[in-house]
Amino acid sequence: MMQNVHLAPETDEDDLYSGYNDYNPTYDTEELENDTAFQQAVKTSHGRRPPITAKIPSTAVARPVATGCGSKTSLASSMGRPMTGAIQDGVTRPMTAVRAAGFTKAALRGSAFDPLGQSRGPAPPLEARNEDSPEEKIRQLEKKVNELVEESCIANSCGDLKLALEKAKDAGRKERVLVRQREQVTSPENINLDLTYSVLFNLASQYSANEMYPEALNTYQVIVKNKMFSNAGRLKVNMGNIFLKQRNYSKAIKFYRMALDQIPSVHKEMRIKIMQNIGVTFIKTGQYSDAINSFEHIMSMAPNLKAGFNLILSYFAVGDREKMKKAFQKLIAVPLETDEDGKYISPNDDPHTNLVIEAIKNDHLRQMERERKAMAEKYIMTAAKLIAPVIETSFAVGYDWCVEVVKASQYVELANDLEINKAITYLRQKDFNQAVETLKMFEKKDSSVKSAAATNLSFLYYLENEFAQASSYADLAVNSDRYNPSALTNKGNTVFANGDYEKAAEFYKEALRNDSSCTEALYNIGLTYKKLNRLDEALDCFLKLHAILRNSAQVLYQIANIYELMEDPNQAMEWLMQLISVVPTDSRALSKLGGLYDSEGDKSQAFQYYYESYRYFPSNIEVIEWLGAYYIDTQFCEKAIQYFERASLIQPTQVKWQLMVASCFRRSGLRFLVRLCTDIGLKEVQEYATKLKRLEKMKEIREQRTKSGRDGSGGPRGRRDGSAGSDGGQNCSAGSRGERLSAQLRALPRTEEPYDSSSNKELDASYVDPLGPQIERPRTAAKKRVDEDDFADEELGDDLLPE
Repeated sequence: MMQNVHLAPETDEDDLYSGYNDYNPTYDTEELENDTAFQQAVKTSHGRRPPITAKIPSTAVARPVATGCGSKTSLASSMGRPMTGAIQDGVTRPMTAVRAAGFTKAALRGSAFDPLGQSRGPAPPLEARNEDSPEEKIRQLEKKVNELVEESCIANSCGDLKLALEKAKDAGRKERVLVRQREQVTSPENINLDLTYSVLFNLASQYSANEMYPEALNTYQVIVKNKMFSNAGRLKVNMGNIFLKQRNYSKAIKFYRMALDQIPSVHKEMRIKIMQNIGVTFIKTGQYSDAINSFEHIMSMAPNLKAGFNLILSYFAVGDREKMKKAFQKLIAVPLETDEDGKYISPNDDPHTNLVIEAIKNDHLRQMERERKAMAEKYIMTAAKLIAPVIETSFAVGYDWCVEVVKASQYVELANDLEINKAITYLRQKDFNQAVETLKMFEKKDSSVKSAAATNLSFLYYLENEFAQASSYADLAVNSDRYNPSALTNKGNTVFANGDYEKAAEFYKEALRNDSSCTEALYNIGLTYKKLNRLDEALDCFLKLHAILRNSAQVLYQIANIYELMEDPNQAMEWLMQLISVVPTDSRALSKLGGLYDSEGDKSQAFQYYYESYRYFPSNIEVIEWLGAYYIDTQFCEKAIQYFERASLIQPTQVKWQLMVASCFRRSGLRFLVRLCTDIGLKEVQEYATKLKRLEKMKEIREQRTKSGRDGSGGPRGRRDGSAGSDGGQNCSAGSRGERLSAQLRALPRTEEPYDSSSNKELDASYVDPLGPQIERPRTAAKKRVDEDDFADEELGDDLLPE
């Protein structure tokens, strides 16, 4: 084996840089000036073609070539032809292609070798553009039109529809100017039709986005009727969409069909979408048979989720049970066209693979797949809940059939959700026992389903005030899935019901950490902070919730109540006004707002809201009491009577209401007597009316004397002033009797009242009462001791009453 191994000699080492100085002497150009033959050839053959050399006998050595050592060696042509510049038989062969190689006579005079002409300096500057030329103006105007169209589209995508329309209109105006200028400069054939089409199409789209449908239709008509625009007939789909928005269904179907006729069969996807629009329009018009034909054709050609769901709706409308089942099976069989979730799980610990999976785990494609899957699940669940009660003799049997079909499909995980929906349907039918039995079936299943079932069981027991069972199932739900925000919220509710508000707040916070959009947890933590008297934190929670739920009456009330507790009545009234704009018939909110205005001293506004509250709920004792006292204060006792009579009906054991009615009758005097006699039709009405007129005239004369006495001066007038002053004092006391009576009314004891006005009813963590807590209505006058003289009224005199 070693005989084939040859070792390199140690002494004779190869030079790594040997051979780099060796070169072919043929390429030595330094000695060309001293080469007589070469110089002679240059002088004699410049600009002439070489003679034919085929007849010249070849030679082994044509001419000597200079080498680096100055010796001359002869080289022969490979074809036997003498080399260029060689001397043969005393004749010098002419040189060829001298000028093309860059050799000039100037080079012989010592000029530098510059074949590219770099010694001539930089190129002259480009000719300046003439901006005043018509072509340049047209080019700039066309660029401006394109920019306006792009700005319009960008504004539309940003939601600024008004700006998008203005840009589109401006682009249309400038495009018409551009067309006129181009017609003046060039022929009409050179008009940019693509630009015109894009401007008109964008303008029509912006009109439609701004709900200016007549203008949009007119613009689309301009495009469609122009034969120079290719494929403009497709825009009839957009026109059909506008008619559909206008609820002009017959024209919508007409334009959809016209567009369908103009689209070739090779564009299968577009034709399917138009047929789906036609089917939806048929549903809106109640033509379910035609809609069924459209959707059946779509499901046979290119099945999709929307068409399958609409087909189920159509069969449900006509009441065909068997066809509903078949349509549901077709919907289940629609391919989802998404990758498996296993693709996003790393099979090994390869860091490169893990980085790739982490990058694609939440990219746009993955988000689109999730949205498509969520949409498919929504359609299937909705369809199952729709047809389950009608396809069989009972909804339970129908749900069981749907569950079996789903289990045999690619949506196996939806079967458990259908079972839970079955339990919820039992709840809606008030069958709590069946709901509980259905949910208890999930206790031995996988963790996610077990958590959902236990969450619902906890909710059911919480509604029945069985807090121990509710807490037990809440613990089961949390242990099965610690990241379930609903389970954590229910657990917090059970702790809240036991009065441990700090611990309840911790559960609500954990639920929010797992799902920041859990509005139930956010609302409940606000209630918890309110219980803990941490009003600033509670207000912050409810304001955040208001940003999510803009028209939630419960949230608006809580914000107003917190501002009231913070002694900021102006803010409280402002939020209560927003609450009334959402629920204008809420009597509690109206009475609450009236009480705030009353505490601020604005009686007219308070009366307005109290009266509106009474109109919607005429059994609120507090509102009735306030309205009766208000009419007594304003000297309209006869109007106060109806409120006190209603109060006596609501609380028949309360003596104060009958006393108030009697007092109002006494204060009403002869005027009320005349009114009663008129209503009853007694013959004494004329006598009482005459006495009333005489008294009113006497009172008017007395008031005139009082006024004249106050204006006079001197001893006699002073005495008249004194008498008049006494009369005036009597009148003032009569005017203040209403306030005294109102104060007496409030001073009377309250027993056996169905509404406890002094209790503060807070909202719990599970049930939200939009009416809110009840608080003591601020009083308008100080309470006085009840005297017998307070109910006396001698303004008109007792002698005028009949014996």
